[in-house]
Amino acid sequence: MFVLCCVQKSNIMTAIEFNTMVLRQATSLRSYALHFTRDADDANDLVQDTMLKAITYYNKFKEGTNLKGWLYTIMKNTFINNYRRFVKMSTFVTKSEEISSANLVFSSTKNQGESKFVMDDIRKALDRLPEDYYIPFTMYFDGHKYHEIADHLEIPIGTVKTRIHVARKLLKKGLKAYDNGIKKPVYAED
Repeated sequence: MFVLCCVQKSNIMTAIEFNTMVLRQATSLRSYALHFTRDADDANDLVQDTMLKAITYYNKFKEGTNLKGWLYTIMKNTFINNYRRFVKMSTFVTKSEEISSANLVFSSTKNQGESKFVMDDIRKALDRLPEDYYIPFTMYFDGHKYHEIADHLEIPIGTVKTRIHVARKLLKKGLKAYDNGIKKPVYAED
């Protein structure tokens, strides 16, 4: 039993000696950490993480191994793992400061769902037009010239222009919800 007690004291002493040797390397670890982080606070955090890992896993250290090299390897691996974790988190989580208001407007207003609703409203407004206005307007919208519409419908060209104008006014009134309040130039015909 006496022998067992001495062996345990020897292991505790070894751990204490190891901790002391690790703590003596703090200055050189700090300068090595600054090489990675380029920031004093981040370097101190990296040194602390390195020393904590070294002390936690002191039983993995083999006597005769270069302690400083072992600590540098722990530090390098810790830095790389932290960097990878940071990059991974940055790709999944977008911070609100990184989203510009222009991107918010674009992402929240330009989507297929809204376009479908707008197109449905336009179709409904067109369907509410009387046939006398609907046909000339849709023909004009499809690219037909005034005289082509007049010939097709067998009505005077002035009547075609009037019906298209009235159809525009009716559509504008029917789609008033989409008027964004921007002042438009006033023309003599309005």
